[in-house]
Amino acid sequence: MIRDFKAQIFCRENNLSKREIDTGDQVWIDRIDEFFRRTSILPPDGDPTEYAAAFEAVYPQARHRRQYIDDAISKGTPCFGHRVLGSLIAAGKVDCVFTTNFDPLVEESALSANSLLPVMRQSRPTVAAIDSGDRAMRCLNESDWPLIAKLHGDYQSTAIKNTNSELENQDERMRHVLVEASKRFGMLFVGYSGRDASIMEALRSVLRETAPFPNGLYWVTSSASRLLPTVIELLENAHLAGVDVAVVECKTFDELVAEVIKHVDLPQTLLEHVMQGRAAPRLVPVKLPDTAARKFPVLRLSAILIESLPRSARRMTLKQPTTSPAVRELLKEHHCRAAIAANGRELAVFGDDQAVLKALVSLGPEVAGTVALDVIRDSWAHGLLYDALVRALSRYRYLVPRLNRSGHSIVVTAPQADETEEKTTKRSARLAELRAAYGSSLTGTVPGLNLPFQEGIFLKLEQIEERWWCGFEPYTFVNVPREQRTEHSMPADAVREEHAALDGPQERRSGDPAGDWRRERWAQKYNKNWAAIVDAWAKLLTVSQDRTVCAFGVDEGAGVDAVFTISPFTGWSRPGHHHAYLNRTK
Repeated sequence: MIRDFKAQIFCRENNLSKREIDTGDQVWIDRIDEFFRRTSILPPDGDPTEYAAAFEAVYPQARHRRQYIDDAISKGTPCFGHRVLGSLIAAGKVDCVFTTNFDPLVEESALSANSLLPVMRQSRPTVAAIDSGDRAMRCLNESDWPLIAKLHGDYQSTAIKNTNSELENQDERMRHVLVEASKRFGMLFVGYSGRDASIMEALRSVLRETAPFPNGLYWVTSSASRLLPTVIELLENAHLAGVDVAVVECKTFDELVAEVIKHVDLPQTLLEHVMQGRAAPRLVPVKLPDTAARKFPVLRLSAILIESLPRSARRMTLKQPTTSPAVRELLKEHHCRAAIAANGRELAVFGDDQAVLKALVSLGPEVAGTVALDVIRDSWAHGLLYDALVRALSRYRYLVPRLNRSGHSIVVTAPQADETEEKTTKRSARLAELRAAYGSSLTGTVPGLNLPFQEGIFLKLEQIEERWWCGFEPYTFVNVPREQRTEHSMPADAVREEHAALDGPQERRSGDPAGDWRRERWAQKYNKNWAAIVDAWAKLLTVSQDRTVCAFGVDEGAGVDAVFTISPFTGWSRPGHHHAYLNRTK
């Protein structure tokens, strides 16, 4: 009701139609709450007078408030908790019920339960509201139980207590009945906020009696942290007066009575009546599957887990500043196999120290210990490890690394004309599973174009979920002679040129003559074929005796090698509903 009242006031103050907002949408709820925090139209959120102030602000006239209550009550139906409470009343287990609600659900539930019992065993409740206080007095004086007392009035009453002025005072007869009942029985408060000054004053007056709440005072709430100060004060004073006081946390009325019913004996007829109103259980017995389970997970990722990366590289100093491309040219001229990253007059190096010093003699290199690699902070360290990883994964696997500024790749080496029979046999054995996955030769020439092709993969080193992964994407590389490329084409070993042939418009711009052939080659490779190709590449890249791969095989003491520990298993998918994004609250 408070939420509905706030929405109506919000629309009125901002000249909006109620149809334009959704009070069930958290965005609108937050917007409405923020509006009332910035204004003084209503008391602060959670204030004891908030309900009454909001009700009166929307419906100033008492007759309009009665109509609102009447309309709301017409939509109400008894819940499981009402069935239980009505059955407890009918069975004589509950003597007196005080309620601030206006609806007739408690008495209707009691009447329904009584109709199931023999007439002589029925306990029909007397219902008294603030305009029929004499009935409550008679029940009290004659101990004629059960009694249902409507402290704020009945929905049919001409007087209903809703506003602050109305709630300040309690009908003297109803107050007397409440006080006297509290002196005779224990009291269980369920879902009551303690907002009503008149009722709370009556309860405080009970504590001044000789024997208040002789069977205890129990306050049931969804959370003890939400109790209002007036309630906490009442409970503390009751405890000091010697009353057995307890705060019981329970989320809903249904959950509370479900526990109560376990410990109360009801006639079988009423027990069956109650159980018919139970909500469907969330946990139900099911037969566990006994058939062969499908392989899980369904989606396999073409990514290899890098369990550990090199933490340091060789540090070399130079007598003159240079750049990484310039150093690589010198290494290439001297046929020196190494991975480097240059920063002015310093180098981070993987490879044989003497071979690198010899190749860079013109720059005056000197060994200067090691340099730590912070791959997260330093982009040059990431690039260095990327280069070294590609070299390590291609070493001794009949694969050739292709290093390019736009991304690295690995391709299968083509057989050489002067290759020995022994090497051919080893090559065939090592690449057998990969060749079977493709269902065709891994190298050759493009029909009609006489252009050499090689199967290979694009590689990418990246961190995901705080782990390092080497993602790979299978692709067919075609070496197009320079004279056949257009002005928009990139060199034959460039990753982007090969990748461009995947898309129609880019293919026309790059002038890839093998684009149609490549598409035809991959057109029939469906999920099963892709899975086999991914699996074959993963096995080829991760085969190792101790789960490590190194870029250069440098002997200990001769230099610093790039050693990676890799997992033989690729990444797998997991259910998307486990993702943190779907657990968001706003």
